[in-house]
Amino acid sequence: MKKYGQRQRGFTLIELLVVLVILGLLMSVVGPRVMKYVGGAKTDTARMQVQELAGALDMYHLEVGRYPSQEAGLLALVEQPAGATRWKGPYLRKSAIPKDPWGNEYIYRFPGQHGAFDLYSLGADGQVGGEGEDAEIGSWE
Repeated sequence: MKKYGQRQRGFTLIELLVVLVILGLLMSVVGPRVMKYVGGAKTDTARMQVQELAGALDMYHLEVGRYPSQEAGLLALVEQPAGATRWKGPYLRKSAIPKDPWGNEYIYRFPGQHGAFDLYSLGADGQVGGEGEDAEIGSWE
């Protein structure tokens, strides 16, 4: 029981600063490793989305008899383009074309340089070229 007039002991400002410095040091060591795993997860997600979209394009090709034109683009997977009489879509579960994990549009080229079509993300930096998380992720990989 606390008697009247006794002071309650708490943390001093120095003790709090020491704890904050220790936490800062831990974050400087652990933080970059965590961010490396986050970047890898986004790259893996982009690969899976490219493969899902490529599968939807193949289904479109099977039913319509050709891949969507460059002008129709990926939108042809969720909305029937003019002239696609055998279209039985939508070919995606959602009614919108997903963006890559970095918030950019996937790029669709028809005809493709690597196959019947090219479908790819420019990676984290949104630029052609790069390595690691900044590298392109394409349907031809």
